[in-house]
Amino acid sequence: MPVISYFFGIYIRMYHGDHPPAHIHAEYQGHEAYISIEDGKIIEGHLPKKAARIIEEWIDTHRAELLENWQRARNLEPLQRIQGADND
Repeated sequence: MPVISYFFGIYIRMYHGDHPPAHIHAEYQGHEAYISIEDGKIIEGHLPKKAARIIEEWIDTHRAELLENWQRARNLEPLQRIQGADND
């Protein structure tokens, strides 16, 4: 699964051809969660509160890019890297 962003030790991934709703996969210190691109809320899984808050703010900032990547993933096209919350 391609890593589309990495910041503050948080890996953000997206699967090609993944199921709706539009979401990302986040991993941080052994915790994993599926997170909605629409509202930045955890759909499934668990993350520490601080990491979840950082990701939610990052999604708010990069929602358009994430939705473009979601369409690419659904069409089995290459994904674009998205700048991290720490400006990587």
